Amino acid sequence: MLQKWRGQNQHEAEPLDHEKMIKELRVAIGPLSGHASKFCTDACLRRYLVARGWNLEKAKKMLQDTLEWRSNYKPHEIRWEQVEEEGKTGKVSRANFVDRFGRPVLIMRPGKQNTKTGEGNVRHLVYLIENAILNLPEGQEQMSWLIDFTGYSMNATNIQPKTARDIINVTQSHYPERLAIIVLYNPPKIFQALFKVISYFIDPKTYLKIKFVYPNDKESIEIMKSYFDTDNLPREFGGKANFNLNYDHEEFSKLMVEDDIKKAKFWESDNNDTNGHSETTS
Repeated sequence: MLQKWRGQNQHEAEPLDHEKMIKELRVAIGPLSGHASKFCTDACLRRYLVARGWNLEKAKKMLQDTLEWRSNYKPHEIRWEQVEEEGKTGKVSRANFVDRFGRPVLIMRPGKQNTKTGEGNVRHLVYLIENAILNLPEGQEQMSWLIDFTGYSMNATNIQPKTARDIINVTQSHYPERLAIIVLYNPPKIFQALFKVISYFIDPKTYLKIKFVYPNDKESIEIMKSYFDTDNLPREFGGKANFNLNYDHEEFSKLMVEDDIKKAKFWESDNNDTNGHSETTS
């Protein structure tokens, strides 16, 4: 039943005139200023339209919900020092390699979960998503997630179903079309029970981006090759690169602090009216 539902077309036909739809959405959401104006670039509006099958009213509602969420949650104001405790084990970090298309890669290691606070986990991930967006190369809008299940077990320190649902909700509702692919690398059978539960909360388009990859499976190896250049991919993920992927918290913290300065400079111009016509980091 689930697989049949996943395969159905949940979205309206794509219009021929994208620019017209973007302009119509801009008119529909009304005048913007400050952070909202800087956030709502044409590229941003297009992502919301794509996420809602080019349905203007649905895209408007989704975008308005995001603007309200960003106004309250203030993800652009989160700094590394506020979430550093969550990151000490390297359970989520930005990789020092990109995928085959030059997209940044977030590596997640559920086996290194170190806290039980759902909100702390969500806030830490939001921070790193914003950081990955900040570091997107010109012309690129998406990132890849590589979830490494080494050391994973269903114990009290691992992500709980509610936290997983909260993460799914935030990423799907407020970061539409930001995920290119989600690789679940070598997940144990015990994880399948959790995935079966949370999969019902995953949007059909996002569900299709999830790839189960097993190191000794030929089909899985081809999936990895299609998304990652094996010459740059670490050996632990089936690649040929022989660099150290061990998480260095001190070095990663330095990188995040530097990026915090860059992020602050970008968003401090909130009061400048950009009219949303040039792409930004969010």
